[in-house]
Amino acid sequence: MTNIIEVEDFARQGEEKRTSAFQHEVNTYLERHPQTQYVDILLNDLNGVFRGKRIPVSSLSKLEKGCYFPASVFAMDILGNTVEEAGLGQVLGEPDNICLPVEGSLVPSATDPQHLAQLLLTMRNQDGTPFDVEPRNVLNHLWQQLCEQGLFPVVAVELEFYLVDKQRDAEGYIQPPCAPGSEERNMQCQVYSVDNLDHFAAVLQDIDNLAKQQDIPADGALAEASPGQFEINLHHTRDVLVACDHAIQLKRLIRQVAEKHGMNATFMAKPYEEYAGSGMHIHLSMLDASETNLFADDDGNDSPLLARALAGMLDLMPASMALLAPNVNAFRRFVPDSFVPLQASWGHNNRTVALRIPCGDRANHRVEYRVAGADANPYLVMSALLAGILHGLANTLPLPAGVTGNGHEAEGLALPVRQSDALWEFEQSTPLQKLLGERFCFVWHVCKNHELMHFERLITATEIDWMLKNA
Repeated sequence: MTNIIEVEDFARQGEEKRTSAFQHEVNTYLERHPQTQYVDILLNDLNGVFRGKRIPVSSLSKLEKGCYFPASVFAMDILGNTVEEAGLGQVLGEPDNICLPVEGSLVPSATDPQHLAQLLLTMRNQDGTPFDVEPRNVLNHLWQQLCEQGLFPVVAVELEFYLVDKQRDAEGYIQPPCAPGSEERNMQCQVYSVDNLDHFAAVLQDIDNLAKQQDIPADGALAEASPGQFEINLHHTRDVLVACDHAIQLKRLIRQVAEKHGMNATFMAKPYEEYAGSGMHIHLSMLDASETNLFADDDGNDSPLLARALAGMLDLMPASMALLAPNVNAFRRFVPDSFVPLQASWGHNNRTVALRIPCGDRANHRVEYRVAGADANPYLVMSALLAGILHGLANTLPLPAGVTGNGHEAEGLALPVRQSDALWEFEQSTPLQKLLGERFCFVWHVCKNHELMHFERLITATEIDWMLKNA
């Protein structure tokens, strides 16, 4: 009997070696979720919107060799229209590029975790190299440059969002939802309110449970400053791509759970005029190969490496605003006295600056990058951050003094607060263009300029109210 078992074990080990990593992932998943019927295969476009299709589970194994999507998926505006001026569509004959599964991304879908799965894809060029307009590949290129220098970022993403009522108010505006099972609508600002968490406990519990099913390492929700606003933090990780994969998956999950509970979830940067905007904050430290935190010196103070990283991020921050605030609404966050930075600034234990050094011991000495809106693409926010660090390491740049007190009143390099200005800064920045890749930057600028021009042609209700009888 022992010999038979040993022979069977040997045969099984040989079979496992012949089985690809992806096929092993599929087999393991289906063993755990035998009732799966369909799989959503997903690309993440420039705007952080998922594009893809739903396939029967019987076709899942075939994805090992890839599937095809048009390159123009990465030349779409926020409404899903291809921007032909970006040069990825009809001018090339609308070509398909091969897309491969992202390892470890096969998870249950929040819509129907028993019967529906989801899988992330990444695109390749015709020659098999990473497609350089895909945000995930832009980020990976920058990450690898740091790793080649013996520098290993550790990152975490914080996301703010609003739950909103599906019904608009009497004037047609969005409004906070009623607490489930009641007609009580909370219109007060109560930051850190535990009662607000209790009111939406069922929604937040579903988010937490489904995040665990998708292996998204999320902490519990925090009630933010405004009615219906919450924040969820993701754990620190050394895998920069996975950190952004989790952030983008979490956004989809939150929307799906809110829908199940009869609400909408929005990551708009500024959905209400009178309430706080929603941000995406990135925490980052830097390790060497022995896992020593290089952002702190032996005494736990700021290291010379941290000073160079801060200087680089600050220098590229105005040009990076086109990525950090990717639409007209995103710039409505940038108003005084709202804990949103208006200058490229830094400081210790100060939430009014762009780059905050939080409290903590040497092992946790880090930067909190506080500029981006929740509507931004996490891969591109992280790309802006890493590009700034690489810029600082490659150049000797001055680091202004850290801000003490109210950063909104401090002097500093002003950030553009209109999308047109941000796009101009982006286009003019040679260092940022080189770091992100010229083709990506061209496509991004064309697509976002197209969106802005379309928006500015719209005639709003406010214009009618102001001008109809007064112009």
